[in-house]
Amino acid sequence: MMNMALDEVLTERVGRGVRPPTLRIWAWTDPCVVLGRFQSVRNEVDEEAAARLGIQVVRRISGGGAMFIQPEGAITWSIYAPESLVAGMSFPESYAFLDAWVVRELRELGIDAWYAPLNDIVSSAGKIGGAAQARRHGAVLHHTTMAYEMDVGLMLQVLRIGQEKLSDKGTRSAEKRVGPLALGTRLSRSAIIDRLVESFSTRYAATADGLLPEEVAEAGRRVEVRFSTPAWTHVLP
Repeated sequence: MMNMALDEVLTERVGRGVRPPTLRIWAWTDPCVVLGRFQSVRNEVDEEAAARLGIQVVRRISGGGAMFIQPEGAITWSIYAPESLVAGMSFPESYAFLDAWVVRELRELGIDAWYAPLNDIVSSAGKIGGAAQARRHGAVLHHTTMAYEMDVGLMLQVLRIGQEKLSDKGTRSAEKRVGPLALGTRLSRSAIIDRLVESFSTRYAATADGLLPEEVAEAGRRVEVRFSTPAWTHVLP
């Protein structure tokens, strides 16, 4: 939930010009399902199974489909930038543009990766990851999650992949074969993250930074009043 709130806070701060354009690499502490802003919970998740297995259900501010996350099995990042960065681009063009540096680096690592419209990074083994966006307050939030490795059996217990829709509400996740990065490289998850950070820093002259206390405090407040509440998670039941 904190990651969801931080995405909103940092997007707004970049839009107001009080924070420079930023790349944030996420860390996950617990397994979870992350729903897109416009998805129905009952269409995407078996909530009884999720509760039994200790898998939290959260909702982000961007659109797109549901993601199944295991802490050591995912690599997630967010880019926060002025909306002018993607001015004049269609949504497919902006997705391809903002993920191009990652696709380029994965290919440098020997992974046969490419961008697939609208918002996927794929390989011959299947879908590596998917992106989502939100644009507000003069800024664009673009975040992508890639699977490093995945317990597909556990995922299928929680996500309603291949099952009949239970509600006529919300955007339904597309059913796609998953091809985690571990199938295409012997590099560890942390080694891939290090390479991505190095590549981004070199290409865009980025410098190391951290979250400010006021950013963390504001995100924590939003978790308490919104992102942790059933009203937010089940805004589309």
